[in-house]
Amino acid sequence: MTEASPAEARASAGAAAERLGVRVERLHDLGEQSAAVDLLCRIWRATPDQVLNVNTVRALAYSGNYVVGAYRGGLLVGTAVGFLGEGHLHSHITGVAPGQQGVGVGFALKQDQRAWCLEHGIDTVRWTFDPLVRRNAYFNLQKLAGTAEAYLPDFYGPMTDGVNAGDASDRIYLRWDLATPAAVTAAAGTPVEVSRGLETLAVEVPEDIEELRERDRAAANRWRYAVREAMIGALDDGYRITGITRDGYYLLERG
Repeated sequence: MTEASPAEARASAGAAAERLGVRVERLHDLGEQSAAVDLLCRIWRATPDQVLNVNTVRALAYSGNYVVGAYRGGLLVGTAVGFLGEGHLHSHITGVAPGQQGVGVGFALKQDQRAWCLEHGIDTVRWTFDPLVRRNAYFNLQKLAGTAEAYLPDFYGPMTDGVNAGDASDRIYLRWDLATPAAVTAAAGTPVEVSRGLETLAVEVPEDIEELRERDRAAANRWRYAVREAMIGALDDGYRITGITRDGYYLLERG
């Protein structure tokens, strides 16, 4: 039994988009899909082969997968592409244009994705994210009410795009259960709260790893391996990731 109907999720997504001044649309046309790829390349400072090429996007959209764009005043400011996995949607990539980040575009995209999934009988979305990118971690774990399922060292192997080149591709594997009370509350705009118990472990991440990579690659690499060691050690010892604070501390508890 779900805690939210598809109609309720669609209404919530529509309310969020209206509040944030964003329009989310399916991308059916080849020109729209090409524009989405161009946007992803601009965000990741990359070529299509390093991120996602338009042929793949076209095939995914045509075969009924999730391919959308977010618009503000007729301008494409975000895009998301996902494909069907076993019992879930795998949200492969979501990008927001430079200058439009942190103002609700990503939230509008994810709430549309939530509604689309529930309308298609899918109640779980999964994706990976870089554990060192603090704003994404807070967004995924607290603002969406996702659950960190695993820490995946160097998951993609060497990456060559302008954001990730020269760094190990460690990722956290996230599970987003779309119909839980926490997801319903988060969809209405109330982030999940975190608290520290007596036996809570805290693992800090840098304020802006992307800026640090540009300024001091050696320091960024030290953060990568220190966080990896701390997280994997705690998880192997029976802890689980329960959230992240606004000031950048992952919280882990036993059980």
